[in-house]
Amino acid sequence: MENEPDHENVEQSLCAKTAEEELNKSFNLEASLSKFSYIDLDKELEFKNDLIDDKEFDIPQVDTPPTLESILNETDDEEESFVLEDPTLLNIDTIDSHSYDTSSVASSDSGDRTNLKRKKRLPDSFSLHGSVMRHSLLKGISAQIVSAADKVDAGLPTAIAVSSLIAVGTSHGLALIFDQNQALRLCLGSTSVGGQYGAISALSINNDCSRLLCGFAKGQITMWDLASGKLLRSITDAHPPGTAILHIKFTDDPTLAICNDSGGSVFELTFKRVMGVRTCESRCLFSGSKGEVCCIEPLHSKPDLKDHPITQFSLLAMASLTKILVIGLKPSLKVWMTFPYGRMDPSSVPLLAWHFVAVHNYVNPMLAFCRGDVVHFLLVKRDESGAIHVTKQKHLHLYYDLINFTWINSRTVVLLDSAEKLHVIDRQTQEELETVEISEVQLVYNSSHFKSLATGGNVSQALALVGEKACYQSISSYGGQIFYLGTKSVYVMMLRSWRERVDHLLKQDCLTEALALAWSFHEGKAKAVVGLSGDASKRKAVVADRMVEILFHYADRALKKCPDQGKIQVMEQHFQDMVPVIVDYCLLLQRKDLLFSQVYDKLSENSVAKGVFLECLEPYILSDKLVGITPQVMKDLIVHFQDKKLMENVEALIVHMDITSLDIQQVVLMCWENRLYDAMIYVYNRGMNEFISPMEKLFKVIAPPLNAGKTLTDEQVVMGNKLLVYISCCLAGRAYPLGDIPEDLVPLVKNQVFEFLIRLHSAEASPEEEIYPYVRTLLHFDTREFLNVLALTFEDFKNDKQAVEYQQRIVDILLKVMVENSDFTPSQVGCLFTFLARQLAKPDNTLFVNRTLFDQVLEFLCSPDDDSRHSERQQVLLELLQAGGIVQFEESRLIRMAEKAEFYQICEFMYEREHQYDKIIDCYLRDPLREEEVFNYIHNILSIPGHSAEEKRSVWQKAMDHIEELVSLKPCKAAELVATHFSEQIETVIEKLQNQVLLFKFLQSLLDPREGIHVNQELLQISPCITEQFIELLCQFNPTQVTETLQVLEGYRLEETIQITQKYQLHEVTAYLLEKKGDIHGAFLIMLKRLQSKLEEIMHQGENTKEDPLLKDVEDTTLETIALCQRNSHNLNQQQREALWFPLLEAMMAPQKLSSSAAPPLHSEALKSLTMQVLNSMAAFIALPSILQRILQDPVYGKGKLGEIQGLILGMLDTFNYEQTLLETTTSLLNQDLHWSLCNLRASVSRGLNPKQDYCSICLQQYKRRQEMADEIIVFSCGHLYHSFCLQNKECTTEIEGQTRWTCYKCNSSNKVGKLSENSSEIKKGRITPSQVKVSPSCHPSKGDPAVKKATSEPVLDPQQIQAFDQLCHLYRGSSRLALLTELSQNRGSESYRPFSGSQSGPAFNSIFQNENFQLQLIPPPVTED
Repeated sequence: MENEPDHENVEQSLCAKTAEEELNKSFNLEASLSKFSYIDLDKELEFKNDLIDDKEFDIPQVDTPPTLESILNETDDEEESFVLEDPTLLNIDTIDSHSYDTSSVASSDSGDRTNLKRKKRLPDSFSLHGSVMRHSLLKGISAQIVSAADKVDAGLPTAIAVSSLIAVGTSHGLALIFDQNQALRLCLGSTSVGGQYGAISALSINNDCSRLLCGFAKGQITMWDLASGKLLRSITDAHPPGTAILHIKFTDDPTLAICNDSGGSVFELTFKRVMGVRTCESRCLFSGSKGEVCCIEPLHSKPDLKDHPITQFSLLAMASLTKILVIGLKPSLKVWMTFPYGRMDPSSVPLLAWHFVAVHNYVNPMLAFCRGDVVHFLLVKRDESGAIHVTKQKHLHLYYDLINFTWINSRTVVLLDSAEKLHVIDRQTQEELETVEISEVQLVYNSSHFKSLATGGNVSQALALVGEKACYQSISSYGGQIFYLGTKSVYVMMLRSWRERVDHLLKQDCLTEALALAWSFHEGKAKAVVGLSGDASKRKAVVADRMVEILFHYADRALKKCPDQGKIQVMEQHFQDMVPVIVDYCLLLQRKDLLFSQVYDKLSENSVAKGVFLECLEPYILSDKLVGITPQVMKDLIVHFQDKKLMENVEALIVHMDITSLDIQQVVLMCWENRLYDAMIYVYNRGMNEFISPMEKLFKVIAPPLNAGKTLTDEQVVMGNKLLVYISCCLAGRAYPLGDIPEDLVPLVKNQVFEFLIRLHSAEASPEEEIYPYVRTLLHFDTREFLNVLALTFEDFKNDKQAVEYQQRIVDILLKVMVENSDFTPSQVGCLFTFLARQLAKPDNTLFVNRTLFDQVLEFLCSPDDDSRHSERQQVLLELLQAGGIVQFEESRLIRMAEKAEFYQICEFMYEREHQYDKIIDCYLRDPLREEEVFNYIHNILSIPGHSAEEKRSVWQKAMDHIEELVSLKPCKAAELVATHFSEQIETVIEKLQNQVLLFKFLQSLLDPREGIHVNQELLQISPCITEQFIELLCQFNPTQVTETLQVLEGYRLEETIQITQKYQLHEVTAYLLEKKGDIHGAFLIMLKRLQSKLEEIMHQGENTKEDPLLKDVEDTTLETIALCQRNSHNLNQQQREALWFPLLEAMMAPQKLSSSAAPPLHSEALKSLTMQVLNSMAAFIALPSILQRILQDPVYGKGKLGEIQGLILGMLDTFNYEQTLLETTTSLLNQDLHWSLCNLRASVSRGLNPKQDYCSICLQQYKRRQEMADEIIVFSCGHLYHSFCLQNKECTTEIEGQTRWTCYKCNSSNKVGKLSENSSEIKKGRITPSQVKVSPSCHPSKGDPAVKKATSEPVLDPQQIQAFDQLCHLYRGSSRLALLTELSQNRGSESYRPFSGSQSGPAFNSIFQNENFQLQLIPPPVTED
């Protein structure tokens, strides 16, 4: 084996011991068992290129490497359990089962063969990272441990330590030493010593693998020479007797070791050799009496880091049950850091582990420590001054409790949880890479040593609880490998190399995952990588080769696994799942050669696979990831899409391809046949640098129907649009449909296209063809767009001579074609002249156009005899003028012609230039399409700054002249305009409006706020006579709306308005106005008279007539009259109320009297119900006896005809009973509340006060320690306590009625914001003066307390009672019920006194019932706080 530099070769000499010889003889058959190796993965800054050595693993050389198929078809034997040749070796009945630690509950079923294969992984991490760890049983060592137990009574294994050798301690005191080939080298100790010392509880091998320290369960320590097998020291006095050794560890100094016993103490052992005598000195570093230490970990540095500045301190980490300590043993003992755990489960195991890691290119030790489910990382550095600094790194939160933590390299850690599951974690990203269940190991636990069972169990309960899951001595790591000691076996875990991880996925038939994992290696994004070079290019080359092999296999597998029979869709789905993966990775690896040769050839064997492959290429071609394709594949691709009738897709593909791979003639033919014009243009342009031929082809299609005046088909329109875009691209130097024309070709292409467009005749022209056919065709097709194309081209032209000539030439041709022909519409001609006007208006214009042409165009557009297309011609002319064509015309002539043609927008444009804004109003009013916009126009001119006063005045005058037109157009807009700009001229406006209907509409819009115009009526200041004029018009034109309007209207005089309404006999309106005036009786009389007339009408109706409308009228009038009486009864005295209600009652009962003995009229029932309604309404205002007396005084009823009014009287009595019941219930509820409140008040008053603390809340001194005997103690009901002297200093006293009141300083100061608005009446109520009990130091009453005098005959509460009463009041959210009772009693007049002075709100006593928010709180009373 190639050892790392820090391991020396171990000498081969063996100690001649009988037990050892016997074991060696019986294990000759094991000599050929597989070897194990130690791979050091801890290189911090780069990986070694090849870390696996065939010699180490005893791998035989092979002539030919295995194929991928053979790997995949191999049996997966790496997880098979080892079966011993001699079954008797498993017979362990003779072993003392009490002398060793058992495995955990989780591994209790591990003896069952069916449970041996239980490696479980999280599916997500497995698919992402594959299998990261290799899990192997060391068969040789495992067999020999079982055999030793049987042959020499070694007992079961208890501890393991690993260096270049493996040491296993047993429960009967033996240490078995194995070499790298799993051969037993030494058997140290004897069972007789084991009987005396107990089981080996801890082991440690020093750096150069020359010494072994053994700690025993009964506290002894032995040191052995691993070269000779001699016992060098037997130490019995290093620590207090009767405690087991939990840990023993060599430091980097071979003469220094650390031990930790079950008493929780830590000792430093110094080994010396004086005059040939070996001695050991012990020093206590940490006493268990200060907190038991149960884990220690010295910092070990490798030989290549032995000069690291931190090593001189000889650091030691210790974990007690409450905290972590890091101490330096050299040059002198010093504590560098303590770190408390915080809260955690007391049964969780403290764990420590050091490792050197590279952070910011510096290698420093990092300490991982955890207890429970959080791992903390501490980076330890030495600064320039020589001090050590510890910085906390990102910690790791887990969802399980840990029992072991091991670094496997600086990036990867392996955690073991309490359920015996291994978790492989990447430290930097905290990602879980793999989970493996290891219950089959049957892990050994060190519980008996932590409980110190061998010495009588004299340990603390806390340490014994931690020991339940302690397995410190069963797990040892060395050189990137972790060894797990089971009750019958030793397992080793190591990281797989990258190849192994990929191959493992291939064996599982996870090809897609294998490719994804390999790609993550290729990109350097994988975690826990072993066996790859740090150099990126080398790494990529190695991984790419492996990926190519997998891709070939993947393609073969896709073909083999294809379903032979069944639907074609199933086959297609199969290949759609697999083929894109191959294409993806070939393109990622940039191996197009592979994709289009071997892979394509393989897949072409199956027609479905070939089709899917070709379709897969489409998205890559469209996104330009795949440009060059071999001609054969290109040809097959086009044929495939043609067969599937996907020609649009073919077109999209062709324009993204490298044309060199195509048969150009074939493609052009195909494009033309299938109408793929974009592709055809692209092939011509790119393949042959031919830009004119595609134009000729397209012109041949669209020119004939245009010349014949036919409508184009949709397809021809699409072709025409493509032609325009193509010409635009060519003239702008861009390629069609995407990209750019090569720069050297741009001028040539522009010239070619221009020459083509301005040809006099087309090739193969017929004699009848008109001149300039191409320009003519484009103008006919879409004049505006063609001219836009030319305009854009002119923008790009440089002012060289040739460009100027081209521009002038094309303008002349355009004029010749369009002006001399009558087959162009006004719009098309207008577009041309608008285009010309824009060109001529440019500052650097070089074009010349004859002005007479513009005059001809004006004549043509303004011809009044042609009524068709009026708005179109106006719009065209407007565009022409706005584009700068105005300079080509004589303005006065233009205005004349526009007015003649009724082009009002043109007129507006011209007047605006000359600032003749008043004339523009005429333009709006004459133009039926835009007449309503006149209001906004006038408003803008008059309100927006920037217009002169003269211009505004002319517009104002013009608006006044046309006011009648404006009102008739839209009254509300006119009213808004008048209110905003003509408010002083309203009377003038009214005079101008002769039409009464118009005037009514105008005034309604102006005055009625419901019309929705936004006018501030206060600023308007309209005189009452105008409002009254509006009311009169309203009475004429809309009498039903008068009352509603008057309710919202303001500014009218009542007397004048009443006269108007009386003139038009609107009785309801008159009654409303009289009521508003305050003449209630007058209003009532009018309503009553109206009601009586309606009742007379209904009485004279014939029996057979339908009088429903009349009855409805009576009901409405009655209800209005009742409402009038109800509204006003509150403000009248008894006599006035009777003057309203009794006449109304008389009026309602009169018809019933008339019908005395005759048959009852048709509507007697309805009249009775209305009479009942009147009685119910008046009962609220007039006493019941008065009503009854009035009815009984009636001469008709006085003669014994009570049967007529029996129903009325019974109804009144029912109402009375209901109200009486309501009153009694309310009184009962209030009495219950009063009783409850008084009980609470009594309890509050008599309860003692309990201070929350024993010190003053101001000076913070205890009240007992103050020396001033005269000072008193004041306790408040809130629990705060003060010295009276302190409260006086803080001004917390008030004098009320000669009595000193104190306020709590704390409560008052915290509520100051809310208290500022409280008035003096609040102080009287005691809200800000919580009362208190004074207690002087000598327990006598305060001398300064004034005597409480009875100022009035009313009962007076002392301050404490007021405080309690106040608290009670605050329990309620609404009004105090006591206050309600007080007011009720006052209203009844039965009692004159107030129950509590504290409940009054000062002299001005307002009724609670007048409060808008008043409501009875009929909820259960709240529970008071104790």
